[in-house]
Amino acid sequence: MDEAEIGEDYRDAVLPGARWEKRRFVRCDFSEADLRGLVTQGCTFDECDFTRADLGESRHETSAFRSCTFDRTVLASVSWRGCSLLGSSFVDCRMRSISARDTDFTLVSLGRADLRKLDLSGLRFREANLVESNLTGVNLRDADLRGARLLGTDFSDADLRGAKLDANGFVQAKFSGARIDVDMAITFAAAHGLVVS
Repeated sequence: MDEAEIGEDYRDAVLPGARWEKRRFVRCDFSEADLRGLVTQGCTFDECDFTRADLGESRHETSAFRSCTFDRTVLASVSWRGCSLLGSSFVDCRMRSISARDTDFTLVSLGRADLRKLDLSGLRFREANLVESNLTGVNLRDADLRGARLLGTDFSDADLRGAKLDANGFVQAKFSGARIDVDMAITFAAAHGLVVS
């Protein structure tokens, strides 16, 4: 990997369609940058700021965005493959058309995010903040939600079969019409004080 760029100022940069491979950015400012169509492969971004940046239609493969800030960032049609978003924060971002595979959302803050009808199957959301997020109709099969904060999270009509979820999540979140497996049904019942015999 190339030598790290530390604290570089990319504010208002116009770099649509750029291709970055094995680059490292630390505490760089990408605020309001035009990064539409950006392609990254094997890059790392540590504590970088993407406030109001345009990342629409960008594609990221085996890249890491650790403890980054995405505030009102354009994320339309973004694709993440084999990426890590560990500890990053998303505020008022439009994320309904994102695509993610084999991607780690551990410790990510997605409070009040609109994630309706996305395919988030098999992803890791361990200890993520999903408070009051809209996950209606989402495919979360085999996802790992252990330790996630789920107060007021809406899982209505979501597919949660095979997902890993703490018992308190079954009390804090909404599950109207959600599809769950037998083991989850037993945990759900126990969390609500029911006795299964």
